[in-house]
Amino acid sequence: MARPARCRRICFEPKYDSFAPCGAKGTEQIVLTVDEFEAVRLIDHEKRTHEQCAGQMGVSRTTVTEMYERARSKIADCLIHGKTLCISGGNYALCDGSAWRCCGKKCSRAGHESVQDAARPKKEENRKMKIAVTYENGTVFQHFGHTEQFKVYEIQDGKIEKAQVVGTDGNGHGALAGMLSSLQVDTLICGGIGAGAQNALAEANIRLYGGVSGSADEAVEALLAGTLSFNPDVRCSHHGHHGEGHNCGTNPHGCGGHHCGGHGGF
Repeated sequence: MARPARCRRICFEPKYDSFAPCGAKGTEQIVLTVDEFEAVRLIDHEKRTHEQCAGQMGVSRTTVTEMYERARSKIADCLIHGKTLCISGGNYALCDGSAWRCCGKKCSRAGHESVQDAARPKKEENRKMKIAVTYENGTVFQHFGHTEQFKVYEIQDGKIEKAQVVGTDGNGHGALAGMLSSLQVDTLICGGIGAGAQNALAEANIRLYGGVSGSADEAVEALLAGTLSFNPDVRCSHHGHHGEGHNCGTNPHGCGGHHCGGHGGF
């Protein structure tokens, strides 16, 4: 009896899920799985060895080599024969932060700490912090990219010292992480949030607590007490996602709706 394939750990889902030659119509589609994409990203982009890649993805080095060679073959086929490349599906799970020793990067999911330790400021190191909450009528707004307001809390020694509501001035997904950085926010509480926004927050070193609902004030108090219920694998419910019923071509920015000047062409 064959052994079940081990789920591959990935850092984040790709920002772009399809590539096609400009001007080509009705070309054959090649599907690169998300775990194959991750192997290429780690080895070719981050210059990891196959052994390092295996440790980060939680699989054997042999498995990494097989995925990598398969992925390179698919990419070469698309480049040489003008086929459309779609990135979708595969046997993978988003990292919960437990691979931080292999990754060597600061992880916004903070899986190497307990929820309580990650939530509570460390008095000897972090006497001050700023927490932003996606905000609407006193509650946690459920779509990060569409929020019109943040409620920003200034924390001193684990207590709320000051809070104010700040408008987003129509800024969308791409600009909100920069806005929070300019406000010196280091922690975000929100409802749903897409992978691209999560990546932007991670790059800005803003710790994320997603999948939260209810009173904004109570959420902050729970965070400070180390009792906040949040989802480290939160997704934005307004969009499709790989591995969760996403099909290439159903997304207007995917294979079916791809055009030159969109996500990018060869």
